[in-house]
Amino acid sequence: MLKTVDFRGQPFHFIGIGGIGMSALAYVLAKRKLPVSGSDIRSTHITKRLQSVGARVFKTQEATNLDLFRSPPTETRAISNRAVGVQTGASSSKNQDCLTVEPTHQCLPQVICSTAIHATNSEYLAARERGCPIFHRSDVLAALIKDYESIAVAGTHGKTTTSSLIGYMLVRAGVDPTIVVGGEVNALGGNARLGESRFLVAEADESDGSLAKLAPQIGVVTNIELDHPDHYQSLEEVIGTFQVFANQCGMLVGSIDCPIVRDRLKPQISYGLSPDSDADYTARRVTYHARGTKAEIWERGLQLGELNLPLLGRHNLSNALAAIAVGRQLDLAFETIADALASFEGAKRRFEERGQANGIIFIDDYAHHPSELQATLAAARLQAQDSQRVVAIFQPHRYSRTLAFLQAFSQSFKDADVTVITDIYSAGEPDLGEVSARQLADLIARSQNSAFYQPSLESLVRFLPEILQPGDLALFLGAGNLNQIIPQVIAACH
Repeated sequence: MLKTVDFRGQPFHFIGIGGIGMSALAYVLAKRKLPVSGSDIRSTHITKRLQSVGARVFKTQEATNLDLFRSPPTETRAISNRAVGVQTGASSSKNQDCLTVEPTHQCLPQVICSTAIHATNSEYLAARERGCPIFHRSDVLAALIKDYESIAVAGTHGKTTTSSLIGYMLVRAGVDPTIVVGGEVNALGGNARLGESRFLVAEADESDGSLAKLAPQIGVVTNIELDHPDHYQSLEEVIGTFQVFANQCGMLVGSIDCPIVRDRLKPQISYGLSPDSDADYTARRVTYHARGTKAEIWERGLQLGELNLPLLGRHNLSNALAAIAVGRQLDLAFETIADALASFEGAKRRFEERGQANGIIFIDDYAHHPSELQATLAAARLQAQDSQRVVAIFQPHRYSRTLAFLQAFSQSFKDADVTVITDIYSAGEPDLGEVSARQLADLIARSQNSAFYQPSLESLVRFLPEILQPGDLALFLGAGNLNQIIPQVIAACH
């Protein structure tokens, strides 16, 4: 018999609780007054937020963390109290109130892992040895989606912004949804919130194939490309995963600007930016400017009204159309939708301004795929004045992705005046010697005179203040840890 996630009071223990996806789930469960604990090797503002709502967080990933759940077999009431103690902030010492007898079935926690947790992890091995029910984080998300009237946003690009737009729109409309997204949104207080209504908005990740587990009432697909060659052998495999997801959605909303979505998924509700696409939702008289986008929005040939979106670029107007399509399916007035979207500030690491120094504007963006880089740099070019340079500082993410898309990456920086490449962020992958960041920098230099290679973050901190000039728009691009040096570079440029 298949194991099922239990929301009736059995404790949850997350190995790697501070991850952006794991922490969102843990936050919602803790706010639902369920016993939540977990471990992470770093203390961050995310883990502190979890602690503030009652989750117990261990600072190391060790087998002994599960001693928290040891309790005498005959003391069923003590088990219940101990579980509640986890949720309400019991002692922070992991040994102080742990007993030494073997745990009973009743007090075994549901252990939650992500794909990043390896089978050799000592905490994971201890969970297996003790007979804990073990779930992937996608199993918890699938169970939550089943527990609500759910809207799940999938796609190779744009899913964090689109799910955040939808969630924020519903909050502003008074719908009070529960939200689980893969990025932090200041307007939502983080990457998750617990609402009182029957609605859930969730970001749905395809990177490891777990998208196929989800069956929301409304599914959204923004686009489909191969982005994770570490998991998928071909684009056809990716399409297959999205097709399973699409078939499990009560209703599918999709961008028909993407031919794969249009032809292979055939969404019931369509949106698109091309006026000739015959989409249900489209935009006309579009003006892209340095502070956002203005457009007329049309619904099945009828003009709904004007949208003023404070997000840059064509790709974000497409994301907004997806939110509008969902809002209209939920019977929201266009005026309500437009008012909400007009005040959306965006998710962190999505063209996020991090500061200014000496006339230089510093932008942090998560773009790590060739298509994302092109869209982000095109948006930067919109914001840049005639005299401003766009300086792209890029940290490739994963050897497998860099190798698979090496030529495409080399053509992704045409909207940058200067490009700086630093070494590949491995994300745990071994370096097989098949590709290097220097190769990418050399390819870019063939078509762009101002292309540089710096081998480390430390060398970047020294190099960037030497080449940045007043008026530059400096974009730090990538899904790794490049953004950690932004404060140092800002300080050095003062």
